Amino acid sequence: MDMDSASSVVLQALTQATSQDTAVLKPAEEQLRQWETQPGFYSVLLNIFNNHMLDVNVRWLAVLYFKNGIDRYWRRVAPHALSEEEKTSLRAGLITNFNEPVNQIATQIAVLIAKVARLDCPRQWPELIPILLESVKGQDGLQQHRALLTFYHVTKTLASKRLAQDRRLFQDLASGIYSFACSLWSHHTDCFLQQIYARDEATALSSLERTLLSLKVYDKCLSMLLNLLLLTNDAVWLICVSGRQVGPDSTCREKLEKTIILYTKVLLDFLEYHPCAFIPLIQRSLEFAVSYVFTPAGEGVTFERFIVQCMNLIKMIVKNDAYKPAKNIDDSKPESLEAHKIKTAFFTHPTLTEIGRRLVSHYFLLTEEELTMWEEDPESFAVEETGGDSWKYSLRPCTEVLFLDIFHNYSQTLTPVLLDMVQNLQGQPTSIMKLYNAVGLAAYELFDNVDFDQWFKNQLLGELQVSHHRYKLIRRRVIWLIGQWISVKFKSDLRPLLYEVILSLMQDPDLVVRIETATTLKLNILPTLTIILRSQFSPNLLLHVISCVIERVNIQIRPYVGCLVQYLPLLWKQSEEHNMLRCAILTTLIHLVQGLGAESKNLYPFLLPVIQLSTDVSQPPHVYLLEDGLELWLVTLENSPAVTPELLRIFQNMSALLELSSENVRTCFQIVNAYIYLSATEFLQSYAESLCRTFCDLLKDITNEGQVQVLKVVEIALKVSPILGAHMFQPLLPAVFRGIVDGERYPVVMSTYLGIMGRVLLQNSSFFFSLLTQMASESSQEMDQLLGSVIEMWVDRMDNITQPERRKLSSLALLSLLPSDNSVIQDKFCGIINICLEALHDVMTEDPETGTFKDCMLMSHFEEPKLSDDEEPPTEQDKRKKLLALEDPVHSVSLQQFVYEKLKAQQALMGDQGFGVLMETVDTELVSQLQEFLQGL
Repeated sequence: MDMDSASSVVLQALTQATSQDTAVLKPAEEQLRQWETQPGFYSVLLNIFNNHMLDVNVRWLAVLYFKNGIDRYWRRVAPHALSEEEKTSLRAGLITNFNEPVNQIATQIAVLIAKVARLDCPRQWPELIPILLESVKGQDGLQQHRALLTFYHVTKTLASKRLAQDRRLFQDLASGIYSFACSLWSHHTDCFLQQIYARDEATALSSLERTLLSLKVYDKCLSMLLNLLLLTNDAVWLICVSGRQVGPDSTCREKLEKTIILYTKVLLDFLEYHPCAFIPLIQRSLEFAVSYVFTPAGEGVTFERFIVQCMNLIKMIVKNDAYKPAKNIDDSKPESLEAHKIKTAFFTHPTLTEIGRRLVSHYFLLTEEELTMWEEDPESFAVEETGGDSWKYSLRPCTEVLFLDIFHNYSQTLTPVLLDMVQNLQGQPTSIMKLYNAVGLAAYELFDNVDFDQWFKNQLLGELQVSHHRYKLIRRRVIWLIGQWISVKFKSDLRPLLYEVILSLMQDPDLVVRIETATTLKLNILPTLTIILRSQFSPNLLLHVISCVIERVNIQIRPYVGCLVQYLPLLWKQSEEHNMLRCAILTTLIHLVQGLGAESKNLYPFLLPVIQLSTDVSQPPHVYLLEDGLELWLVTLENSPAVTPELLRIFQNMSALLELSSENVRTCFQIVNAYIYLSATEFLQSYAESLCRTFCDLLKDITNEGQVQVLKVVEIALKVSPILGAHMFQPLLPAVFRGIVDGERYPVVMSTYLGIMGRVLLQNSSFFFSLLTQMASESSQEMDQLLGSVIEMWVDRMDNITQPERRKLSSLALLSLLPSDNSVIQDKFCGIINICLEALHDVMTEDPETGTFKDCMLMSHFEEPKLSDDEEPPTEQDKRKKLLALEDPVHSVSLQQFVYEKLKAQQALMGDQGFGVLMETVDTELVSQLQEFLQGL
């Protein structure tokens, strides 16, 4: 068929594949899938998406098929790989015209070119970069933008390559284009400034887009070249322009803000990784950051993300150890002394005073958005206030962290400033709240300067008792403030008074106040639990308070559990006619089991009958209790130190639950998995047969997500017990095998199929080959032919597998077929090596000192993690999974060593000459990568 005829039929299929009618769509997709491996298919796709007269959706689809084809068929060793002649023609066609009119398609083409560049540049595609550079210099606006867009994606992709030789190549490339990228950025910035002053917004937006792309290219080069000094002055001017000339409604505003944020990100990255090289920039950086954030110069100019970036810049300069002299001044490095001198000259008394006052008065205010969130989603508001790396991205945490660091480093100057603000405090709730926030954050610094006990008795106690709705801001901030000071300075004889206040606040009408109160309980106030249990509250309120306490104090509940164990069974019995109260008891038990961990086994005489009743669909109460009962069942298993006959017996409830196919089915699968982790042998021998029948029925009519849930159970069973698991779930495995051979369409399902088959092949090979024999017999195929189909599909669909564990497992499983004199396995040798290399790229990390590689997925021993106060301790199931991982080949076998040993064994089997011929089937580039990974073995 000639090219025109081929274009016509492919165009028709693509057009049908964009149809909303599945009767038209499905056959077209199937036809296109069959053409994927036909010579000339990608040349036709190129002609179609380059034809601007065709429908946009058809062209979009052509680009996507081309892009997917690169992943599957561009590598030389891939099954059905494209010919070198066609690839040469395609590379030339991709960079003939940078004139794509549709933005989304232009981006996809740029990504597509970058994918080819990752594999072929610079060796097979030396002309790419010169053509891009030439096109970027052109006068045509569209062509220049599209070439610059492609240039960015190519440099981004090349910068991400990990092998040493690839990094060297990119360093050479970066050196060549760095000065060009820098001048390009400077040119487009100048154009933008001129156009914005001339009020030519449309042209300015176009220049700004090019500025942003140029800066992105520059950023990628910068990661290798580490030169930032030239950008500083221009960036400051750009920030000035952003507020003065570009209003919030301007078409340029969004693009300009992105450019500014990227610039400050580059600055922060440079400061983080190269603090000494940053020293010449300290003065200017502090000047513009402090100016925009803490003086009137920033009013109407700044925006939230820019303020966060500036605050982080100040914080990192203030806190940086490289900028502090040694205790013995004579031991200090010259650059540390220089940086310290610059900081000392900048952070004068007036500057620090202004920063301190403005942080408290301006930035400690709750925003309108935060107040709305408090009202509409109080739980999220309470949680969002804390944690993690949020200071890097969110204004409130960023403000508080900056305040802490500046106060810590300059406490002599800032302590009098803060105390003066407290003494002159006006009675407005917002003013009180801001200052209490500051005093709480600085508790350790203010230890000697504040009589907290007197303050608590004379003022704070009274404020906690003001119940007005508007005063909730103060109640929450005061109870938080007490929590900050209680471990610093608080008399024991004041604690009973505090407990009474806490008990009343646990009934506060505002949820955020209640959550903050329960959090404060965690800080040294556990004895209040006994007081709570003796109080005359309603059962519902009592259970809510207990749950809050247990949830916040976690494992520290253990010494106080005796009174709860007496109280809860009694309450359960009394609430027989009150299902909603029983739901509250179940919630309390969930928190209690999580707090007790392995010690929850002592609750089994009460706990297991409760679970049994709550999850039995033949019992009427299950309508109310099922969801909480399943959750309790799951946490009980996760925290169980060992299986008991009674715990095993409850599983009889599961068959009916799975048949319900309700919204609780995910929890049901989690429960099944927990039993397998807890005691695979006893559980599988008791229940696998009935479970397997249920699964076979489920798989006939279930969503793809549901299929994955079912198959995950089988995969876990094989992981925990490879021999018994395969035997017990044998009826399900032929469908998995057929799914692999037929090329299951859905990537997540295919990934799970390959995970299961990888386990069988690697850890139970005799079962794999008996299954292969069975499948060959059923399909009237030769065993070798079927094995070849499995390996070929595995290689073809490796990209469906995203989890590193499964990718390594695939590599180990296919390698386990070696050494072999089987002609089919030798025929697929290059594909097996290809998978091995992909897995090696995933799991190997390079030691920068020795230049050698090691497998980062290896685990040598079990370590109890060191936990902070806020972290949950590992459950018994977490420990079981960790111990299981130590036995798992994925974590116990070095992929590097395994590849080496299997190749050595194949060489010994075939002899040097025969092995040399076999290795010639592997692309020379892949062989060199393999040698780099195996060096030193």
